[in-house]
Amino acid sequence: MARILGIGIATLDIILLVDGYPQEDAEVRAVGQRICRGGNATNTLVVLSQLGHACAWGGVIVDEPDGARILDDLKRHGVDTRYCPVERAGKVPTSYVALNRRNGSRTIIHYRDLREFGFEDFRKIDPALFDWIHFEGRNVAETERMLAHLAASHSHIPRSVEIEKPRPGIERLFQGADVLLFSKTYAAARGFADPVPFLRAMRDEAPAAELICAWGAQGAHALTRDGRGLYCPAFPPPQVVDTLGAGDTFNAGIIDALVRGRDMAAALQNASRLAGRKCGRLGLDGLGEGVEDSHPRP
Repeated sequence: MARILGIGIATLDIILLVDGYPQEDAEVRAVGQRICRGGNATNTLVVLSQLGHACAWGGVIVDEPDGARILDDLKRHGVDTRYCPVERAGKVPTSYVALNRRNGSRTIIHYRDLREFGFEDFRKIDPALFDWIHFEGRNVAETERMLAHLAASHSHIPRSVEIEKPRPGIERLFQGADVLLFSKTYAAARGFADPVPFLRAMRDEAPAAELICAWGAQGAHALTRDGRGLYCPAFPPPQVVDTLGAGDTFNAGIIDALVRGRDMAAALQNASRLAGRKCGRLGLDGLGEGVEDSHPRP
């Protein structure tokens, strides 16, 4: 079991299941609804907790009913929230999700009225308590300071950074990461339609990091520090049910394998299998069932 800290946000997800995505200005009836906790970092931690790791979250929460709902869900999954500052005003980030039951795709409208977890919040945490620290690539200036602080004081602790969206200045986070987890969305925003040349281009910007890019149904690629290009095909379920959180699950699979001392090829396969399994079910519960035996410790 590894001790893993995740820095990022938690959201309230209001998910409407629709039978085909509606056209603009249309009125349609949802065929299902569920309300649950979301957010990239906390999704990844919830999956890692199911895989047997001791997880803690660094993020901001609000003292209100929806904030309590988020904390209750994290507690149910064994995620430690002691490092989370609680605000008295504001609203937890809320995502309104249209989930298309025909193909599992999702469209998200996001609202937030809450400050980000900052460097001064991070300084209150003792990094020595953890074996791995994972960051959402957001709140760039403050996250850059956190990464620099770790590099200067606890350089032996592996640091992963998720690069999901093309936020202004996000490339400044590349130098502080040991593992960079890129999305297809970010690669496309940088002008790439193929993950292999994309990762090669990123090598110039992040010469010391392991580079990984998930490409949905086309599988996942990695470029190791020593220049080896790796590929793993996707493992689609018999029926795609829900892709919401698949990327976060993939990231958890990478961290799970690497923190156990497995190589990058094994990590890609672990992450791809786990993400495929997630796409075949609603939500994130039950992803750790029967997985432990296939993940021997070194």
